Amino acid sequence: MQRRKLGGLEVSAVGLGCGTMTPFYDAPDPDSAIATIRRARELGIDFLDTSDAYGLGRNEELIARAVAGHRGDYVIASKFGNVQLQGGPRFADGRPEYVKECCDNSLKRLQTDVIDLYFIHRVDADVPIEDTVGAMAELVQAGKVRTLGICEAGAATIRRAHTIHPLAAVQIEYSLWTRDVEAEVLPVCEELGIGFVAYSPLGRGFLTGGVTGVEGLREGDARRRMPRFQPENLARNLALVEELKAHAAAERCTPAQLAIAWVLSRRPFIVPIPGTSHVNRLEENTAAAGLRLSADTEDALAHIFAPGAAAGARYPAAHLERLMI
Repeated sequence: MQRRKLGGLEVSAVGLGCGTMTPFYDAPDPDSAIATIRRARELGIDFLDTSDAYGLGRNEELIARAVAGHRGDYVIASKFGNVQLQGGPRFADGRPEYVKECCDNSLKRLQTDVIDLYFIHRVDADVPIEDTVGAMAELVQAGKVRTLGICEAGAATIRRAHTIHPLAAVQIEYSLWTRDVEAEVLPVCEELGIGFVAYSPLGRGFLTGGVTGVEGLREGDARRRMPRFQPENLARNLALVEELKAHAAAERCTPAQLAIAWVLSRRPFIVPIPGTSHVNRLEENTAAAGLRLSADTEDALAHIFAPGAAAGARYPAAHLERLMI
């Protein structure tokens, strides 16, 4: 497995998003998820991404079980500040005192002495980012966290945060059908030497060709609420996937592999983190790191999936208001 740099942190070129290993889309089997994390190590994938928001901490506990006895073989990223209370709407919490509380709780759940990469999961518009990152920097000084990151932040906020403490990574959704970061965020990361973690590089499974409508998704699947999966947007988005399938056939790979390889081709500091709790999907995704796409294919995909090509927003309107602040 090739290696890439997230700031001063070195990780596998493809990571493993662990968020869906606790119920978010479907109801995954914990034993299968643990087996997937352990197989990742054998395949050379050492970068695991989680959050205290995933399964209300249960995701971190699952990772602790999976890496037991091999903690040193993994680079673990976790997050804080994306809060939901008693089923109400989510909100961001970047208060300095909350930062420290969350970190201590995550360390306990992960059963580790240090978190390799610690993200603010959502920017708190009511707390200056300088105050939030200042508190995060104290965690580095205390030896509880190795490096820092920020999620779903706009370019100006990234710059402000980076002046308080160097950021190792920015994490934002990025895929063929979600290319918002190309205009400002990726250039800022390149300028400042910040790595970029691309979550949902498979378009929440849609770009694999395995999702054809909400009727095939279980009750409670978060995608049932997302605009791009709704009937009024489906025909357009399925047509895009058909073109992806055609190019994947020409490249002798699967649509998922092609989608991941395309993200990898965009910048040398981008690390996609496709999520799965199935070993066979992990092995399929891992193989994308070895693909070298033809220039014609790269250009064709960039044209087919031009910014704005996908029908529907990536999140419901109320959620979008909390992003790229």
